[in-house]
Amino acid sequence: MSHESRTALRVCPLCEATCGLTLTIEGATVTGARGDREDVFSKGFICPKGASFGGLDADPDRLRTPLVRTDGVLREASWSEAFDAIAANIPALVRAHGEQAVGVFLGNPNVHTMAGGLYPPLLLSTLGTRNVFSASTLDQMPKHVSSGLLFGDANAIPVPDLDRTAHLLLIGANPLESNGSLCTAPDFPGKLKALRKRGGTLTVIDPRRTRTARLADRHAAIRPGTDALLLAALAQVVVEEKLADPGVLAEHLDGYDELTEAVADFTPEAVAGACGLDAATIREIARELAAAPSAAVYGRIGSCTVEHGTLASWLVDVLNILTGNLDRPGGALFPLSATGRTPRPAGPGKGFSLGRWRSRVSGHPEAKGELPVAALAEEIETPGEGRIRALIVIAGNPVLSAPDGDRLDRALTDGLDFMISVDPYLNETARHADVVLPPPPPSQSAHFDFAFNSLAVRNQVRYSGPAVELEEGRMDESEILARLVLAVGGNHGAPPEAVDDLAITTTIAKAGLPESLAADLTGSTGAERRLDLMLRLGPYGLTLEQLLARPHGIDLGPLEPRVPQVLRTRSGRIELFPAPIAADLPRLRASLGARPAGLVLVGRRHLRSNNSWMHNVAALRGGSNVCTLQIHPDDADRIGLADGDTARITAAGGAVEAPAEITDSVRAGVVSLPHGWGHSRPGTRMSVAGADPGVNVNQLLDGTLLDPLSGTAVLNAVPVSVAPTR
Repeated sequence: MSHESRTALRVCPLCEATCGLTLTIEGATVTGARGDREDVFSKGFICPKGASFGGLDADPDRLRTPLVRTDGVLREASWSEAFDAIAANIPALVRAHGEQAVGVFLGNPNVHTMAGGLYPPLLLSTLGTRNVFSASTLDQMPKHVSSGLLFGDANAIPVPDLDRTAHLLLIGANPLESNGSLCTAPDFPGKLKALRKRGGTLTVIDPRRTRTARLADRHAAIRPGTDALLLAALAQVVVEEKLADPGVLAEHLDGYDELTEAVADFTPEAVAGACGLDAATIREIARELAAAPSAAVYGRIGSCTVEHGTLASWLVDVLNILTGNLDRPGGALFPLSATGRTPRPAGPGKGFSLGRWRSRVSGHPEAKGELPVAALAEEIETPGEGRIRALIVIAGNPVLSAPDGDRLDRALTDGLDFMISVDPYLNETARHADVVLPPPPPSQSAHFDFAFNSLAVRNQVRYSGPAVELEEGRMDESEILARLVLAVGGNHGAPPEAVDDLAITTTIAKAGLPESLAADLTGSTGAERRLDLMLRLGPYGLTLEQLLARPHGIDLGPLEPRVPQVLRTRSGRIELFPAPIAADLPRLRASLGARPAGLVLVGRRHLRSNNSWMHNVAALRGGSNVCTLQIHPDDADRIGLADGDTARITAAGGAVEAPAEITDSVRAGVVSLPHGWGHSRPGTRMSVAGADPGVNVNQLLDGTLLDPLSGTAVLNAVPVSVAPTR
């Protein structure tokens, strides 16, 4: 039976670029995807991930019904059975052992779905647990902490004004592969080429000669893990040579003199040996940055997931401030999302604090309400009051993404009384669950970008309704999470709309608005009504109806200066040299004389992959998207490795074996393994990923190396030894 072909618009949920797609649909099947040329933000750009939308959407390995463990075996079950099991176990565990007995892990895909942005906060509020973990402490938490300390708001993250800058300095970032991160920018490659075409300058700091580095005017192959030292030296040169000029920001700064004194020791000559760069090059980079008519410094995961990740993240914005490029066109500015806070008059705020509580076993301080995911296994394993006995994992796979997956794997097997996983796949983590709740494919879900619109290089707003009607037997992700909130909170059986209604009335009351506003909201679901309310209360006063009438999106204009209104510090000013930063600087100073005794490991990303959650799409496998150990020819020759040989890589957390890829694109002394592989554990249902599993690079980590301010796991600049297996 043939079906007439039709098209539907959709914002791609597969990476942070949020490109607009035009889907071709036959019946209920997505048969093609191309870029939406009329999209106000992406203007037709598409990458291989977006082009593979149909393959991911129709993956036969996606779960279609819940799974419930019976007599030790996961079996297909009804939605009623699944939520009955949750309601019978979680509230009872809380009554018996207290609310800290439940832990929650939130994975990266939560920020890629509308439901993932709306319901996890309600779940955490209902549970009352402080045992909260997320992918943030495997990725960007240092930037949240540095922004919180500088600006008083951990979510006030300035992004480079890519379309107007004259000079862009990237450190630890490879946007030609990642499509951008903490910087939402469709067609990042095109924006970098446009920068070069208009006479601008691109400087890339990276131990690998990445695709992005090949595009640069200058590539400095830094020694991994020394990003903060280099950034401190750049700041020192700007100050010492009297190149600093904060401009209009000067009247909003506290701690300027203390900062300049603190970086005085970090001269180019002092850091050159540790960074593996010559002092003259460091000075040139600093002078070029300061002399540019406009400039932006942008650091990402390579500078975050290292021993001094928070200091590096702080110094990125210190450089933007010293050169007068923070909060000005062509520099780094704060986006204003359509669902963000309405700008308020400038003045003191609540500020940002670290370590409001600590983890039970090792005493790790919380950051932004979270504990380090590296501590999750010990919080399950270690006996005593407050031990995690139940775990809820939403859109996450920490067995692969966190350090020492073998230990966490054992903890999930032996240490839990009950586990819930919300995931479309039976993956390496979900296979341990007692209940698995599978959300529907993205074509059957509404989409709105709460997180990424607050990181976008241009203010805009877009909404996608479901492109395909919800398949019989499936449950919408918003309903799944709403019912989960009810079940764990002792309200099992209440209508899921009650969760949305409570969220709406609470929000209206906090805003001091009349209750009658709730009746004015439009939308066919509770999630849509909540979105409508957030848009109405947002800075542009939009409505859901306006978004629905503009399916290609609404352009809200270029980024604009927002200081001092954006500041939430207790002083109402930019606190340039906060106490936690000052206390951590001696640790950085002590690293000036450090040199690695042997090889160090860095990760890498691929354009056709996204962490551990896109390895089951056949169209995205193969080519250069392979799990190999990249190693410099000099190191390979010294070790006795030939191209294609199996190399054994050993570190504190264990050993893995991978084919050697000999290339001079990685600097001598450095080896690279990609993140997100290792799909070889039994009991999963991911046939494509399992056929070419690769190895889990995070198994080389024992979880003891953390950035102390943010609790972020050190995933880069890890000491390793490499040997041939023959």
